[in-house]
Amino acid sequence: MRIGVEEEFHVLEVESGLLVPRADAVLRRLPGQTFTTELQPCTVEANSAVHTSLQDLYADLTGMRRELDAAASSLGLAVVASGTAPLAPAASANPTAEDRYRHMAEEYRRVADEQLICGAQVHVDVPDRDTAVRVMCEVSPWLPALLALSASSPFWQGTDTGYASWRTLLWQRWPTAGPPGCYESAAEYDAAIEDFVRAGIISDTGMVYYDVRPSDHLRTLELRICDACPRAETVVLIAGLFRALVTEARARLRKRGTPGCAGRHEWLRGASWRAARSGLEGTLVDPETHREASARQVVRKLLLRLRPALEAHGDWGTVRELAEEPLAEGSAARRMRRTARREDLLGCVDMLIAETRGERGGRRPARAGLSRTVVAPTRPLAGPEAPDVVGR
Repeated sequence: MRIGVEEEFHVLEVESGLLVPRADAVLRRLPGQTFTTELQPCTVEANSAVHTSLQDLYADLTGMRRELDAAASSLGLAVVASGTAPLAPAASANPTAEDRYRHMAEEYRRVADEQLICGAQVHVDVPDRDTAVRVMCEVSPWLPALLALSASSPFWQGTDTGYASWRTLLWQRWPTAGPPGCYESAAEYDAAIEDFVRAGIISDTGMVYYDVRPSDHLRTLELRICDACPRAETVVLIAGLFRALVTEARARLRKRGTPGCAGRHEWLRGASWRAARSGLEGTLVDPETHREASARQVVRKLLLRLRPALEAHGDWGTVRELAEEPLAEGSAARRMRRTARREDLLGCVDMLIAETRGERGGRRPARAGLSRTVVAPTRPLAGPEAPDVVGR
């Protein structure tokens, strides 16, 4: 089962640490099939190739980050992978100069203006859209734990929000963000989305921003709940866990024959809020008991639950080792706060720039058997007509 990743990066001025609307200048120095624009002109999106192994995915992600960093550095800029930039302005003056983005800015006003956030999305192969929709319901209870692992946005407009992922709170203001609900078929799901379009709530299916969704142009299920992650290792960890969640859910569906959801998913939005508030430093909602439990306890329960699926993909050793560091050290949000207390917010920005490059204490470590060897793309996720990157 193949996986691919989309990562979003803030474009910053190195000296001030401020966001700058110069994504276009950076993109002119990069290949268009791998790197592209986003709503805001201070954001660059990178699309990985598709891979079967976590080692190859890691090599691809770190290779793209080096390429992006080189392009930005040549302009006196830097790129940062985090949910929010610590020194973001109150709002963006203008969207990226594309008709679709201009329409979004006009229709959604301040929600779009303040979309100065970055996420990491993971695509996992599924055989068809019916499977994607049914699996979406099955995996949703565990997604807040993945959000907690990714949490990297405690600061907004130069202040500490008190949240590990303030990006989540900004993101959930869109009309189609948050938990997706449960559907028995792709036809039922597509009809619900078409109702949103006909009602004028969204302009196209690309504006479905649920925590997890079937891709509208690839044969994949797409995870969308996570913050962008300063360390590429965290992205690989989340990708491995999400693939295992999808694998386990598909196995349960095959055994049962019908979706097992009895509804009652109204608690999921609260569980996502709890993960955004606490990250790995507090409590989460245990998906099995719906009771409060420590984040580390919930993540370890997830690892044990997914061990058979992880072993089936050859991922157990890598995922187990990659999980130990955040479980011991905490989330990126904690590292950011610690650096800001010790230095200041500019020191926090410097830390994010270094981690996005792969530096820690001046070193570029390879972890958990992950090699930095550059690999060739594997075949695309959605058949021979699709590009050999994940895409938007």
